[in-house]
Amino acid sequence: MSDSHPNTLLAFPPPVQSSPIPSGRAPVVSDPHSQELYERLSRIAASGASVVIAGETGTGKELAARYLHDHSGLTGPFVAVNCGAFSDTLAEAELFGHESGAFTGAQHARAGWFETAHGGTLFLDEIGEMPLGLQVKLLRVLQEGQIVRLGSRRPVNVNVRIIAATNRDLHAAVESGLFRNDLYYRLQVASVQLLPLRERAGDILPLVQHFLDVHRRRLGVERPRLSTAAEQSLLDYDWPGNVRELENVVHSALITARDGLLDSSDLCLTKRPARPRAVSAAEDASDSMGRALQRLLESDLADVYEKIERLIMTTAFEHCDGNTFRTAKRLGVSRNMVRAQVQRFGLLAPDFMKA
Repeated sequence: MSDSHPNTLLAFPPPVQSSPIPSGRAPVVSDPHSQELYERLSRIAASGASVVIAGETGTGKELAARYLHDHSGLTGPFVAVNCGAFSDTLAEAELFGHESGAFTGAQHARAGWFETAHGGTLFLDEIGEMPLGLQVKLLRVLQEGQIVRLGSRRPVNVNVRIIAATNRDLHAAVESGLFRNDLYYRLQVASVQLLPLRERAGDILPLVQHFLDVHRRRLGVERPRLSTAAEQSLLDYDWPGNVRELENVVHSALITARDGLLDSSDLCLTKRPARPRAVSAAEDASDSMGRALQRLLESDLADVYEKIERLIMTTAFEHCDGNTFRTAKRLGVSRNMVRAQVQRFGLLAPDFMKA
């Protein structure tokens, strides 16, 4: 789903970490896209369907998940788990629990996150970072509704709604073999795409006022007035860190504001200019490839190098419309190398025999 799709979520203020989010709190929405998505979320909430929430870091994916849970009618808890923080050796025990003595250091039996979330919602953040081996076990749990703790043979029934979140392109991860196709479709019964803050300017100033209220109460000060210059600076900034960055900027500015006026000089935005869009995309792609390669190396997949080599050549060859000369130029390799790999991997091109 593209960022311009009308079913695109936005304008949910991130939770204040030191206090729980009040159940049923209305989201801060002003931008038309945000208002449409708020209505869509309300319809999805009661369905009980698994949901995948996608969006850049800092756009408020967990808050959207909490909203779905709060309006779902479920009586169980909302449990948030960061899949990117799983230790490879303890990931299964974290999700499914373990019995005493199941592994070194397991002195006591402990329920996993699935059992903890029974009757409620399990929010799997950064689902794209989950190791392939654990993806297989997660799929089995979703299909059977049962978990088995490490060190046990007794299945335990669990009734949990899964909401997953990612800042990566899961479909691309499926195509490259880094995310299981069957798990992808099992999770994505419903999907929601959060727009970055720079694409929903109508939410910026309402969110600023919201965060001013939150933090001025904590600091015990009056809410300052925003100068016209400050408002314009906030609207002009690109917000690479999205709503999370906006909250931090507002909090910092509130501390330094004087005489009841918050001016552009209090915002300190000039030190963090927006990155050129092309550079940002390239850097993000490079980071994603690095993480993907790390997961491949940690998996039990055989012939990793050959699979990566095949993927690079196939993708580049298709991108260049099957032209060996353009493919070689784009990859920065010799045309003979491209010809050899095209033949090796069984690829066909109109100009291959002519070259």
